[in-house]
Amino acid sequence: MLSVRDRVQEQARLKGFWSGVSLRAASGLIAGALLAGTGLGTAAQAEEKVITAVMHSGLRVVDPVITTAHIVRNHAYMIYDVLVAVDENFKPQPQMASWEISEDKKVYTFTLRDGLLFHDGAPVTAADAAASMKRWGQKDSGGQLIFDVTESLEAKDDKTLVWTLKEPYAPLIDTIAKQSALPPFIMPASVAATPVDTSITSFIGSGPFKFVEAEYQPGVSVTYEKFKEYVPRTEPASWMAGGKVVNVDKVKWVTMPDSQTSINALLSGEIDYMEQVPVDLLPILEGSDEVVAEVRDPLGYQTMGRMNFLYPPFDNVKVRKAALMALSQQDVLGTLIGNPDYYKVCGAVFGCGTPLADETGAETLINGGDIEGAKKALAESGYDGTPVILMQPTDVPTISAQPIVAAQALRNAGFNVDMQPMDWQTLVTRRASQSKPSEGGWNLFFTNWGVPEINTPLINPMLNGRGNEAWFGWPTDPELEALRKDFIKAETPEEQAAVAKLIQTHAMDVVNYIPLGQYLSPQARSTKLTGMIPSPVPVFWNITKED
Repeated sequence: MLSVRDRVQEQARLKGFWSGVSLRAASGLIAGALLAGTGLGTAAQAEEKVITAVMHSGLRVVDPVITTAHIVRNHAYMIYDVLVAVDENFKPQPQMASWEISEDKKVYTFTLRDGLLFHDGAPVTAADAAASMKRWGQKDSGGQLIFDVTESLEAKDDKTLVWTLKEPYAPLIDTIAKQSALPPFIMPASVAATPVDTSITSFIGSGPFKFVEAEYQPGVSVTYEKFKEYVPRTEPASWMAGGKVVNVDKVKWVTMPDSQTSINALLSGEIDYMEQVPVDLLPILEGSDEVVAEVRDPLGYQTMGRMNFLYPPFDNVKVRKAALMALSQQDVLGTLIGNPDYYKVCGAVFGCGTPLADETGAETLINGGDIEGAKKALAESGYDGTPVILMQPTDVPTISAQPIVAAQALRNAGFNVDMQPMDWQTLVTRRASQSKPSEGGWNLFFTNWGVPEINTPLINPMLNGRGNEAWFGWPTDPELEALRKDFIKAETPEEQAAVAKLIQTHAMDVVNYIPLGQYLSPQARSTKLTGMIPSPVPVFWNITKED
């Protein structure tokens, strides 16, 4: 079956005018065909205030606990709310609940604010919050640490949640307030009762938008409508905190085949927002009075490679070290971004520009790699030619180049690389599989994290050594777990920095993952959209759309 792009091109060729159509006009035809195919043309929007957005990926997974994929997190912020949220100053603020801490620092009492409702009209209760937090705590790296010292978490009454600890845990509020890498979204208790290894099937939310399940086309489009009964906080919106005031009727996310198509749809007014614009395409937007391109988050993203610790060859630390030696941050970033104004060589697992930044052990990555050293290390490791199944997403520009660069570097070092192309949502599903690589599993994939998602040992998902309870790759690393507990016990910023340096050194020594540097990701929006919060997470409350 021909793709939409192929059908449009074929129709144009038959009419004899394709060769005379400009790239912008051709992309407009393709975008129009796509929008028509999802029912999102301008005529359908005439009677409502609708924001049409092209996000970085299509949405296929809809459970924000079973995956850390950013598109799923973005979806969750649309339809769920959280108890506590971090503002633009990284300070936790009350969102659904305020809190008090006992003098001995062991009892946290949360009080739900008035007016909280689920999308089916039922009130949000403390029992719902308790069930949601417990499910989250099974999966989230920081949540696991909290529940290690939890004595009880229970609803005292409909509005009061009491969290009792066996011992003080100073980062509790900071951990549950984090904006990403599994925020603890509040669901009905009946939904939160779903086993953590099973995807939820009910999508009744607690947030400012409702998920329109009848219009959901996995990987193609998703629609959200304003939840009119949602009661925002009175404070100004600030990152994930404050008043989530919805000023439009609907938000529709659509998937387009490539960035050029999306840019031209934005210029023609067929879409309103593009989450990620490849840096090399930014000049197309220069001079436009109808579109503004901007960097949403000054810290940007860290890109990295993650290995599977369960199976050969990367169950062998010597093989992992050889792979690290083969890679060069400059090669990856140069291919991925191109313009050095938008990337930074950085070997810090907690991100450069953060209080805990340290680059110990990443010297080879920073200095361009060492292919000859990698060849020698691989030969000494006992590597027997076992294929490295490298998953390559083909539909997300910010994660499609890394596998290509890495595959060539690994082959140059002597690895047998089997690079398997797939869309990102297929990768997101497959990376959760612990099957043997030869039976549908994997050995290596690449992903990106916003720097605020990784800047401490308690929230960085990769720095978890709990085996099957760890993030995808599943390293078993008691020493890392002991160091994370030392970080919790540290009483001063200086003590925390000292422990963080030990974690940096250890992570590089065992090759917990391969940090490949930082980059900035511009977004683009129609000038008809105003009030968009400059948050690392793209959110659609507070936005006003002009006619």
